[in-house]
Amino acid sequence: MKHDRPQGRKPATNQGGPEQPLAPEIRPGQSIELLKELHILTREGKLNQDSRRKLKQVYHLFHFIEELLQDLLALRKDGAPHPAGITLADHGAGKSYLGFIIYDLFFRQNPGGHVYGIETRAELVQKSRELAARLGFTRMSFLNLSVAESMQVGELPERIDIVTALHACDTATDDAIAFGLQKQARYMVLVPCCQAEVARALNSGKAMSLSRTPLAELWRHPLHTREMGSQITNVLRCLYLEAMGYQVSVTELVGWEHSLKNELIIARHTGQRKRAAAQRLQAILEEFGLTALLQTRFRLPDGQLPLPADLV
Repeated sequence: MKHDRPQGRKPATNQGGPEQPLAPEIRPGQSIELLKELHILTREGKLNQDSRRKLKQVYHLFHFIEELLQDLLALRKDGAPHPAGITLADHGAGKSYLGFIIYDLFFRQNPGGHVYGIETRAELVQKSRELAARLGFTRMSFLNLSVAESMQVGELPERIDIVTALHACDTATDDAIAFGLQKQARYMVLVPCCQAEVARALNSGKAMSLSRTPLAELWRHPLHTREMGSQITNVLRCLYLEAMGYQVSVTELVGWEHSLKNELIIARHTGQRKRAAAQRLQAILEEFGLTALLQTRFRLPDGQLPLPADLV
């Protein structure tokens, strides 16, 4: 079977003219043209301080996703559950840095599979399509859609193995989770950003909360409201994923010196829905006056609530 890349891995060198070794951070076999297009390398094939930091962050994230890809590859070889290859959907793809790097470092050397970039800005989608065509990355597709819209289109397969959503603002992360549930994703990789919905709800009921419980002091000031809203939102998301049959881990994406939007949530499908997580989800929503979200963002299957207190 013909692969997208030549066989064998040679040390990365600059293309054109006499071969000169590139920076040691560049992995063997990487597409130098891609790294230049992404402005990680200069046109001369050099790394400056800013691009070196950017490349380190990309590698750090790829390290997490590569582990999931390798797990799926092993499953496919053992039991062949994915005859068409591994599928990955990247929501809020932007310039598709992540999708291109994943394709270059993993998909090019593995037959089958497809990477889908989903982005609302048409000009970025078009540029990504043009770059993929120039590089010969034939198993990449880019769709000009919102996360919510992507759940209704026929261009995407019925199942997606890995769903990523990095810095998808506000409720777009929740839409990505809903997409992952609909597509029966084996893994979801999420970096939430700008979680404003819960903060708005906390702010609207602040006076009542202050009269009801001293805990409302935790979000009395506007800055604290925003921080609490972000924290509560991500806790609710983790509980929801556990209630829907995923094992969840939370870690840092990069060091705090690089970004405050730093929380990385990795969800692995187990099929074992945790009823205790569903109960705790409901209890937190009730405590903070957010029960309306049970009908929108955190809709649970019929019969999962209410639950006996001894399951908490």
